[in-house]
Formats: sequence, C-alpha cells, structure tokens
Amino acid sequence: MPETAPLSDLPWTRGYTDPAWIRRFTSQGRELSPSRRVWRGDAPARPLPRGGADLDALDLVTNSAGALKLADLFAAARTDAFLVMHRGQVVYERYLHGADAHTPHFNASAAKSYLGLAAATLARQGLLDRDAPASAYVPELAGTAFGDARVQDLLHMGTRMSYAGRPFDKAIEAQRYHAVIASQLRPFGYSGPTTIREHLLTARATGAPGEEFRYENGNVETLAEVLRRVTGLTTSALLSDLLWAKIGAEEDAYYVLDGDGVEAASGGFSATARDVARLGEMLRCGGAVGDRQVVPAEVADTIAGGVPDGYPRRVRFPAAPPDSPATLSYHDLWWILNDPYDSYMASGIHGQRLFVSPGLDLVIVHFGSQVMSPVVPPVPLVQAFVRIGVHLNA
Repeated sequence: MPETAPLSDLPWTRGYTDPAWIRRFTSQGRELSPSRRVWRGDAPARPLPRGGADLDALDLVTNSAGALKLADLFAAARTDAFLVMHRGQVVYERYLHGADAHTPHFNASAAKSYLGLAAATLARQGLLDRDAPASAYVPELAGTAFGDARVQDLLHMGTRMSYAGRPFDKAIEAQRYHAVIASQLRPFGYSGPTTIREHLLTARATGAPGEEFRYENGNVETLAEVLRRVTGLTTSALLSDLLWAKIGAEEDAYYVLDGDGVEAASGGFSATARDVARLGEMLRCGGAVGDRQVVPAEVADTIAGGVPDGYPRRVRFPAAPPDSPATLSYHDLWWILNDPYDSYMASGIHGQRLFVSPGLDLVIVHFGSQVMSPVVPPVPLVQAFVRIGVHLNA
C-alpha cells in the first residue's frame, strides 16, 4: 500500500462510496449489526411547539449554477430529514426517501459531540480529570498513543498516531475502523482487529500529544472507554442517564456494537431528528429544559468559546478540500464556526448535522445519506443554515 492511500483503494472503501449501502445503513443500522438502546426514560415526551416559515423559496447559497434553494440542497446532500427550530418552535420539518419522524437515523460522527458533552459534564462534576492520562483510567492502554495522551488531548483530537506500524492515512484508517465494527465491510482475507479495544491497542504515538489537530476515531473510542471505567456504565446507559432521559426524548436512540458488545461511540449512534433537535434546543437554552438544568450552564455556554490554550485556534473541516483555509475551531468534540452568532455543530460524514446558534435563536438538524468521494463536491450546508437563521431573524 502506498504511503498515502487514495479513496480509490477499493478494498478499504466498501460502503464508503456505495449509495445503496449508505442509505441502508443510515436508516436500518440496528437491523444490520448488534445494537443497544439508549433509553428515553419513562417521562412523557417534551412537546415541540409548532410555528411556520416559508423556507422553500429562499435563496440560500450561490454557486456557478446560480442561487440554490432547499430543494437543490436536499438533492445534492441526499437529504433524509431536515428540521428547523427557531426561538423554541419547529418552523420547518421535512422527510424524504422513506424516512419519517419516528425512525432513528444514523448520526455518524455527530455522535462524537454528544460524548464530548457527557465528558465535559462529568469533568465539571469533578468525576473526570481532564489532565490525567487515559491510562490512569484504562491501564491496559499504557504505552499506546491514546493511553499516554491526556483526557484533554482526546477531547481536542490532539494525538498523533499510526496503527499497527502503517503510515497514517485518515480516509483509509476510517475504513479500517468501520471494518472492526462491521464484518460486512471487511475485505477478503481480513486478519486485523475485530473489536474496538484490540484496534486501540495497535496505536503508537508518532509525536507528542497536544501539539497538532488530527481528526481520528481512536480519540473518541478511548474517551468512551475512560467514561465507562469512571461511571461503571455502558455508553448507552451513560448517555441515557445524562441526556436522553432528561431532554424529553420521544424515542429511544441506539448504538451499534462491536464483537465485544461495546458501543461504537465515535459514530455508531442513531436517533430521530426531533430528539436530536431537543438536544440542540437544550444547549441553545444554556443546558436547561424548562426549569431543569440538564448539563451545567458552564458547559453549554462555553462550547463556542472554550478552546484551551495550546490547541489550534483554527482547523480545517475533514471533508474540506486540502487547499481550503482553516477557519473552524474544535472544542470538546464540537465544531466551532467562529461566526458572529456563537454557532457550533456536531457533524457526521454523510451529511449529518446538529447546528446550534444561540445568537440566531436557531437549531437545525440535517440527516443525509450523501456519498463521500473526491469527485463529489461538498454541499454548503452550513452556509445555508446561517442564511436561514438570518432570514428568520430579519
């Protein structure tokens, strides 16, 4: 394999560029892999007040083809669900391609941000030491790239590593991670790790932690194992206790599991658009649902501005072209837009977004099943979200 393996290396791109597989997995993941529910709790679902906004005719972004409207973005992003909340009301909701309001949809890497929220909450409660090495909680990871990194490094993608002696290639390592989780995605003759823990044990540091931003699933899987050791709970139970049973969720969410029965915390989470919107609305309201504080206000209020000293202030989105400028920040596994509205988002590879903009009183959920490929241009979803918010506040 060359030092920089392209996405056209087909043995490691099964499912990654296949539209049929992507659409099936985003909507039917628990039918394809073992899964564990994230319980919604026994309280009644929190109602979502309804408003209305005519967004279909709005010019959102402009490219060489002219002004794009929602229908254009939906087609380009292979949108399955789109929900807009403004000032606490659902003002637009749309489902396509057989999706509906009650079907959990794959969130992909947007799930990283939800785990970051759990970790930040536990740290605020004094149960998790950000400055401790991960191996202090997971001793068997001592001597690995992730075990020797601090919890703070994991939360900011601050490790540099290679797996099993291979030169690091982000795209190929993402697919090798998927092969650990799903046997359907393993190429013929696969002999690598078959569980997340086995996979993490092969990681070796190629540089000091805390000096460089490198977006990599192993940081999040290590953090999830740390949280399991701290709390004694599965990732599913922890997310239920801290978030899902407290936001008034309407449906159970779920995680897919590896061969050890361990949740794929960095991307194996599925939930409905309405419940993800409830999570976003809780954050927009300073971590509260009504008069109940779900996460500490200090956690919610510092997502957009809390990048610690020593970490890059500007990073490039993983799907962005290599020559694009670094304009985003990254804090506690959330993407920070650095716009005038304190906007931030959770983001998944196939067009999953939870966009929260306190300054625009806006929450948007987008679920897509977009093919990721070097020949497919990125869809300007974030620019469209901001345009919607500015329009609704005009």
